[in-house]
Amino acid sequence: MKGGLRLNMSILCFLALVVFLYFPPVISQGSQFSSSIEPTGQSKLQTYIVHVKQLEKSTTAQHDDLESWHRSFLPFTTATSENHDRLVYSYKNVINGFAARLTEEELRAMENMDGFISARPEKMLRLQTTHSPNFLGLHKEMGFWKESNYGKGVIIGVLDSGVLPSHPSFSGEGIPPPPAKWKGRCEFMASECNNKLIGARSFNVTAKATKGVTAEPPLDDDGHGTHTASTAAGAFVKNADVLGNAKGTAVGMAPYAHLAIYKVCFGPDCLESDTIAGIDAAIEDGIDVLSISLGDPAAPFFQDNIAVSSFAAIQKGIFVSCSAGNSGPFNTTLSNEAPWILTVGASSIDRSIKSAAELGNGKEFDGETLFQPSDFPATQLPLIYAGMNGKPESAVCAQGSLNNTDVKGKVVLCDRGGGIARLDKGTEVKNAGGAAMILANQETDGFSTLADAHVLPATHVSYTAGLEIKAYINSTTTPTAAILFKGTVIGDPLSPAITSFSSRGPCFASPGILKPDIIGPGVSILAAWPFSLDNTINSKSTFNIMSGTSMSCPHLSGIAALLKSSHPDWSPAAIKSAIMTTADLLNVGGKPIVDEQLLPADIFATGAGHVNPTRANDPGLVYDIQPNDYIPYLCGLGYTDSEVGIIAHRSIKCSEESSIPEGQLNYPSFSVALGPPQTFTRTVTNVGEEYSSYTVTVIAPQGVDVSVNPDKLHFSKMNQKLTYSVTFSHNGSSRKSSEFAQGYIKWVSAKHSVGSPISFMFK
Repeated sequence: MKGGLRLNMSILCFLALVVFLYFPPVISQGSQFSSSIEPTGQSKLQTYIVHVKQLEKSTTAQHDDLESWHRSFLPFTTATSENHDRLVYSYKNVINGFAARLTEEELRAMENMDGFISARPEKMLRLQTTHSPNFLGLHKEMGFWKESNYGKGVIIGVLDSGVLPSHPSFSGEGIPPPPAKWKGRCEFMASECNNKLIGARSFNVTAKATKGVTAEPPLDDDGHGTHTASTAAGAFVKNADVLGNAKGTAVGMAPYAHLAIYKVCFGPDCLESDTIAGIDAAIEDGIDVLSISLGDPAAPFFQDNIAVSSFAAIQKGIFVSCSAGNSGPFNTTLSNEAPWILTVGASSIDRSIKSAAELGNGKEFDGETLFQPSDFPATQLPLIYAGMNGKPESAVCAQGSLNNTDVKGKVVLCDRGGGIARLDKGTEVKNAGGAAMILANQETDGFSTLADAHVLPATHVSYTAGLEIKAYINSTTTPTAAILFKGTVIGDPLSPAITSFSSRGPCFASPGILKPDIIGPGVSILAAWPFSLDNTINSKSTFNIMSGTSMSCPHLSGIAALLKSSHPDWSPAAIKSAIMTTADLLNVGGKPIVDEQLLPADIFATGAGHVNPTRANDPGLVYDIQPNDYIPYLCGLGYTDSEVGIIAHRSIKCSEESSIPEGQLNYPSFSVALGPPQTFTRTVTNVGEEYSSYTVTVIAPQGVDVSVNPDKLHFSKMNQKLTYSVTFSHNGSSRKSSEFAQGYIKWVSAKHSVGSPISFMFK
């Protein structure tokens, strides 16, 4: 036996008898296969997420009993190991199962045990404001903010990279104590938590086991978590700015809500087992809203543990908001697609931090940068394209790619992309002696530019501008350029616009559900930051501007908290419906929302549209869904009983359920694959005026008939439910010009307009 003792048969028999007599039956079960497995080197161990059947008990199992049940699946040698406990997490709320470090041989043996359902290696998940409240129509001492008490009494749980508790955005001044249901804890010094930051916990058991690192406090050493937490529920902080730009009062969406922080990310990576443990704890602690700005490529829901864990959350009445992903502008690139999750895409706000590239021929191209040093002269300098040597790595200014190129004292044009971070391109230019950088988009990024804290004077320009700058460089032997700084500019009529990185539908795991659900501010968002960007070490009030669906997600988490405060009786699905059916389809200029190419954005980019918090507070009608309503939908996806049971956290027999097609789920939007005519029903609940009447308006694309029956709905009391049906069919009037088309259904009353987008896929 490798590294072990040689035992004779009599000793083995004696040990087996001792195990049988002194260990509980569930523990001894763990030894039924262990004798056939030799200890294996640590290099062959990996963490698995293991799903097992629910512990059969007449009453709810205590945690000790549940952990014993989970340990019973481990090999005997691991169950009794004192040096390295291979049981990483025993989950209580989010999944029926556990995380454990196992060898392949141990896993194969476990698969034969009674109660085992499935296991797979854990995945690595990835992390995906002074002006955005005003842009969203939230104003102090008036309107929705005042009506919702600024989110008072609502607890937002944030899964991310931790938090800087001393930042003024997390001041508890003027905020009442948390509600009595709160059961969480603070792993900082007691004085560092308060009525705003009511809890903070760290989950890095897997990292400790695999890397030997020590337990870490939930302190944010990355910045991402501090930024997202303050975006959701940061307190009012006056005189905020980033490197002198975007000056104003920084505040989150729900400034009087409480924050509970769950650190599950250590650097850019977030281990799946830690993430599940964070959600498990958040549910146990008593949060109301869960904000998850991380994700993984789409997978069937029973294989997506954020989806499985989030289902456990909505079963407890917790609203879940997740980032859609940063893999746009390509279709079918979404993360977090489950219909019980609010999937949030990213769009711009009407503020930019402008700079420009002025060429020697007099042409000027506007771009963006956060770093705008006052002592950098606006004079013409020699201009060079980094890719002039024909090497792809030079064109994108990869590390070391400019070593043999004379860029000293010059403005260097670098292409975006190539797997090189935008800030790293500037670092390469600076290290090679360059004076400034022009960062030009790839074609797929179009006109989407970002304000970054570059390490040298720079401007980030569009793809079209980049082409013109390259043409100018090729037209003369002495090209020159200057970088001009224009500061903060507010009032872009094209905002909100879809940004290029925002992931797009259609939904991979369930094409009959339209995703993303909503878009919100996610471009150049100012929020709290744990470090100074200008080396001002004596300041606690530090901020940064970041972009990503990681930024749009906490905007919607905070808005959901406002709605929860304003309507405490609304279910997670009702809150989601209110957000979706009241969304804006037009930009501030009154035109359709555009994408990164400045073309009308399609429904797979916008979902229902751009969030309008004030209208969401009074939606008129909502499409409600109870957790059990998802079971017939999941059975209709063709999942097996055990696969549905993984999600439902109980035994399911689809043969005893009334399975429904995806389109029959009472969702606030429609996604239709057009072949033979299809009819779906929807039920709406009146949350507006007691006596109210709605008339339907249909906007359908050419070649499609959409008929609604009845076409009028008359309500006579609050919370009254009425049902209508929609039939979708080809009308043969024209041949389709593309694979997809879109339309809308709107129920309109004297006061409300309740919109449902429709995506059509032509078979």
